[in-house]
Amino acid sequence: MALHSQQRVGDAPYQSLANDPHEDEEISLADGDLSVHIASVAEKKRLWWRNALINMVFIAAWFIFATVLSVYNKWMFSPDYYGFPFPLLVTTMHMFVQFLLAAFLRYVFPSKFRPDRNPGSSDYARKVTPTGIATGLDIGLSNLSLKMITLSFYTMVKSSSLVFVLLFAFMFKLEVFSLRLVGVIALIVCGVLLMVATETHFVLVGFLLVLSGSALGGLRWSLTQLLLKNKNMGLDNPAATLFWLAPIMGVTLAIVSFFADRWSDLLDSPFFGGAGATAKTCFFLTAPGTLAFFMVMSEYYILQRAGVVPMSIAGIAKEVTTISVSSWFFGDQLSPLNITGAAVTVCGICLFTYHKYRRSMDSTVPLDAHGNPIGSDEVLDGEDGLQSRTGSMEEMQPLAELPTEPRHSAEQRVFSVDPADGDVLFDMSVDDADAKSMTSQYVREEAQTESWLLLSQQTLGGVETVPRAW
Repeated sequence: MALHSQQRVGDAPYQSLANDPHEDEEISLADGDLSVHIASVAEKKRLWWRNALINMVFIAAWFIFATVLSVYNKWMFSPDYYGFPFPLLVTTMHMFVQFLLAAFLRYVFPSKFRPDRNPGSSDYARKVTPTGIATGLDIGLSNLSLKMITLSFYTMVKSSSLVFVLLFAFMFKLEVFSLRLVGVIALIVCGVLLMVATETHFVLVGFLLVLSGSALGGLRWSLTQLLLKNKNMGLDNPAATLFWLAPIMGVTLAIVSFFADRWSDLLDSPFFGGAGATAKTCFFLTAPGTLAFFMVMSEYYILQRAGVVPMSIAGIAKEVTTISVSSWFFGDQLSPLNITGAAVTVCGICLFTYHKYRRSMDSTVPLDAHGNPIGSDEVLDGEDGLQSRTGSMEEMQPLAELPTEPRHSAEQRVFSVDPADGDVLFDMSVDDADAKSMTSQYVREEAQTESWLLLSQQTLGGVETVPRAW
């Protein structure tokens, strides 16, 4: 790697290339002659707003499909309308419809939705299967609890899922630990509790079911984000992820439904009383699967672009919107305590957005000659962007405080795996067989990372720093 500054990563001390620490600095990489510069504040604002608008499109699509599906389910399961009494069976059918639609996309648009790699049997068993089981149990246990507790009590307990989401995000290093972030999440959870607070009867079994579903929900979203980030298994697009996950989710839900929905009564019900009734019921069972498919695809795109914590908070915003619209148009009564809770929740969401914005502005973002972020997954939202590699200014610490270790070249480090960096079961490192097939592309990416770190160090005025969470 050749740098215009005539300095190599590993030389100490580092000297700034410019007198003004905020001035754009440029380097040239020998392989590819790629011009790289640090984004200015104006450029970071432009990127932040561009990504925010794209994310809002996916969130709006998620809101629309989820709302339509909720209305359909209310019609499907309500005794006053169609009155189908097997909700888990319906969700099971939706999973297999989603699998078929994902397979259709992979077949018709292979260049877009069919990656070159597929998960091996070991990866599928250790990484994909637990994610699918956690998803199926989250949906199954949550729906099963609604047979024992009221909707208000369910929503109150389910709001704890945001806490589990944050906990697992810290555990899997999807989010950098911050007391400010913990405080904002606690404020949002308190607001949700106040928003749905009402007098209700406590049922221990129902409480344990929905709490277990909340914990599994936090786990499954973190595991899904890990899958979406894993290019080595070919799960780096939502259609591919759904294609491999949907069968496991469907089988898991089918097992729960078998014990909860009493399948023995299914064929004797009037819904399958004749050829016409059977065809009608099958249509109503499978047609909403298309809505569920687009809803889940929107969720996965949000998860891939923004991360698990912002997506979960977007879900809270959806609940606030639903409650507000119901109160405004349908005359649902809200107590002063409920209104206060909604206001607190909105304030918490605004504070979270500001927190992510400040982190994005404080981060070091390398841009190419055309002003685009370097790399395929550097999104300026503080979740999957460069900040997860370099950290923000407030999260950096001097290298002198850490034990000194000999530096290795990019070619050596790209094949090394530190077992302490992640969980063995869900480690994002590649398998041994994949490591042997790595090409020089990975070496170049690692070399670019060293250049970005050099630029970050020079921006800080010559103090060599490393991120806490790297």
